Amino acid sequence: MNEILSVIIASMLPISELRGSIPLGLKLGIDPKFVIITSIIFNALVFFPIYFGLELFYHKIFSKFEIVERCMKRILKHKEKVDKYGYFGLAILVAIPLPFTGAWTGSALAWLLRLEWKKSFLSIFLGVLLAGIIVSLISLSIFTLI
Repeated sequence: MNEILSVIIASMLPISELRGSIPLGLKLGIDPKFVIITSIIFNALVFFPIYFGLELFYHKIFSKFEIVERCMKRILKHKEKVDKYGYFGLAILVAIPLPFTGAWTGSALAWLLRLEWKKSFLSIFLGVLLAGIIVSLISLSIFTLI
C-alpha cells in the first residue's frame, strides 16, 4: 500500500509528475498497467486545485499587490499569440515529458491566460495521457533492457 501511495504522491508533485511516478512504480514492482493508469489519473487531477486555487487566492490575496497586476497585464498582452495554438498548444506543452512542461505548468498557464476551465482540463488530460504513453514506453524499454 505504501508503494501505491508513493506513486500517487509522485504523480501529483510539481517536478516529478508522470516522469517520476511511472518509473518509480515500475521499479517498485507494481503492475505496469496499474502504475500507468494511476499516474495519469492523479497527475491530471492536479488541474483542479491549481486552476481554482489560483483563482481563489488571486482574488483574495494576490490582486492586492501591484506587481502581480502588472505581471498579469503583461501576460495577457501575449494572449493572441497563445490563441494561435489554442487548446492544442496547451495539450502539446503538457505532453512534452520535460521539467516544467507538465500538468502543473499547463494548469497555471490556462488560468493565467483566462482559458475556459472545461476545455483546459480536457487539453491537459490529453497532454497527460500522451506524456504517460511516452514515459511508459521509455520506462518499460529501459527496464526490459536491464
